[in-house]
Amino acid sequence: MIMYYTYYKSPLGNIALTANDKGLTALTFIAGKEGTGEKIEGNIPLLIPEGYQENPEKFTQVCQQLTEYFIGERKKFDIPLAATGTPFQQKVWHALCSIKQGETKTYVWLAKKINNEKAVRAVGCANGANPIALIVPCHRVIGSNGKLTGYTGGLALKAKLLMHEGALFKP
Repeated sequence: MIMYYTYYKSPLGNIALTANDKGLTALTFIAGKEGTGEKIEGNIPLLIPEGYQENPEKFTQVCQQLTEYFIGERKKFDIPLAATGTPFQQKVWHALCSIKQGETKTYVWLAKKINNEKAVRAVGCANGANPIALIVPCHRVIGSNGKLTGYTGGLALKAKLLMHEGALFKP
């Protein structure tokens, strides 16, 4: 299967996007030098595995929806997703998509949502393994005490995303 990539410049930093013909496979915020999208040895872009083809046209819909999100016109994404994960991870990621913009939920809530109340830690691991940040809104999951917990892009980015969405949380 052919894999594609492009970069998107967001107000919160550059984003690397990857997809196959079935849908989006990853959305990753990139920071620091990596955030420039500059190319390195062998003309291979940072964060993109060798063999992926650069093809911005494949990402027109997702880039348009990201722009709408960042200017406040989009509350929910509706693009085809093709993330790879275990059945358990897929179940958690599907449940994450039910958390509306402006809301936050806890890991306990998420475990209950997938009918597995005792799997709170496993839910946390699946949340952290989410390859499609922002669109599969793992940033909307916070600790039971209302405070921010880990986020692949860092807590500062998580806070900015939640503030952009109008969500309440304890700093």
